[in-house]
Amino acid sequence: MAQSRVDIQQKSDDKRGVRAKSYKLPVSIIELIEALSKETGTPQSAVISKAVELLAESLKK
Repeated sequence: MAQSRVDIQQKSDDKRGVRAKSYKLPVSIIELIEALSKETGTPQSAVISKAVELLAESLKK
């Protein structure tokens, strides 16, 4: 039996240890994420991940 596209994507996400998450953000923040992504050549998810990591590090100090 062939797997559906959703099943294939879910298996891939599980294997990579990722999952989808949706947030409502101010348009200005979305535009900033987009600009940083374009400027650095990294995916928007990577920009957000790095920002959260930096915040966590700053709170530990």
